[in-house]
Amino acid sequence: MSTRTPAGEPSERPDDGSVVSDEQWAELVRQAERGGADAPKEPSARARMVTARLRALDEEAAASGRRFGRKRKPAEPWQPDGWRTGPAWQEMNGRARKRRRLVGALGFVVVLGALVVAMRPSLLTDHLPGGGDAVDILPLPAETAPPTAAPADGSGTERPTTAQPFRGSPALRWADGAAGIEMPQAKAVGGMSRDEVEQALRTTRQFLVEANLDPATLRGEKPEEALDLLDPLQKGERKRLEQSLAEPGEERDPLVMFTRFDPDEIRLVGDVVKTRGRMTFEAGPTGSVEVRADYTFVYPLVRVGEDEVARTIVRRELTMALHDPEKFVATAGKLSVISAQQNVGNTACEVDDGFLHPSFPGDGPGPSPTGPDVDPYYRGEWQPDGECGTVTRT
Repeated sequence: MSTRTPAGEPSERPDDGSVVSDEQWAELVRQAERGGADAPKEPSARARMVTARLRALDEEAAASGRRFGRKRKPAEPWQPDGWRTGPAWQEMNGRARKRRRLVGALGFVVVLGALVVAMRPSLLTDHLPGGGDAVDILPLPAETAPPTAAPADGSGTERPTTAQPFRGSPALRWADGAAGIEMPQAKAVGGMSRDEVEQALRTTRQFLVEANLDPATLRGEKPEEALDLLDPLQKGERKRLEQSLAEPGEERDPLVMFTRFDPDEIRLVGDVVKTRGRMTFEAGPTGSVEVRADYTFVYPLVRVGEDEVARTIVRRELTMALHDPEKFVATAGKLSVISAQQNVGNTACEVDDGFLHPSFPGDGPGPSPTGPDVDPYYRGEWQPDGECGTVTRT
């Protein structure tokens, strides 16, 4: 159907029941001229920019739907976070609240555990090797000077076991075996170079290991490697030691230099011996250096076929010298023995068979001691071994 505009020009309008009358069209024109709310408005430049960007991103996502020759599900049109795809602030706040609750719960558990361990340290230390009820199980720093007092007990009155052989002993915090024999930094003294002094320190350390920690030596075997470190040219010393090992007696005691147990009677618990002490050096006669070693060794022991644990504590003081072969009758790299003394806690005093013989808690009363009470863990001023006394602890 053809109609005419007010200007008389023909206009094609569909006859679908939606034809706007001349009066209605005139009213719309008047509203548009007045800036009416219902008048159609041209989109702003910013709106056109956003629309164009969204359309471009949608077309880019649709174009990437094919890859490597395989069809993929068309990608969803890109949408900026916080408008149509971003999580609602309520959802984000809920997740943060859950995280705060989890962190708070974990913090409460940690604090509670720390309080329990502080009140009952045995809950932790009982599950550590040698732990018992020891409050402090951290290793002690190296000894640098003679202590002025004996160390405190490790954990009170509880006895050692095969699983925790150092329970109740201050040696619990001592170093294990050779790790406790630390050498000082070498320097040239007595006409000996720094390297020669270092050799003297290293050889003295090796002698202590072979004489007091080597399993074969502890089992009563001949300490061949320790003997080989001694100078065969030192008059009478090597021969005297070998004779004391072959025919021990009151005047020929190998225990002055070596730690030995009768393998038919005693065995070591585990493979750890606790060690603590210090090593120093000084110039000897021109062309020599003297090394002084003062160490205590703690041995956990059981009788063969039994499981009751006892400990024997051996303190040794050795002074060894390394001589320049050009100035002395000496063998290069070999040690000469200047002095040796020992104190032993928990061994039979009246036996001279070349072995240490510890007593055990279950033993009956033995011979009455004649000497004073002695703390074998005391590492202060050296107390020469005298009459057979009573050890205050092992």
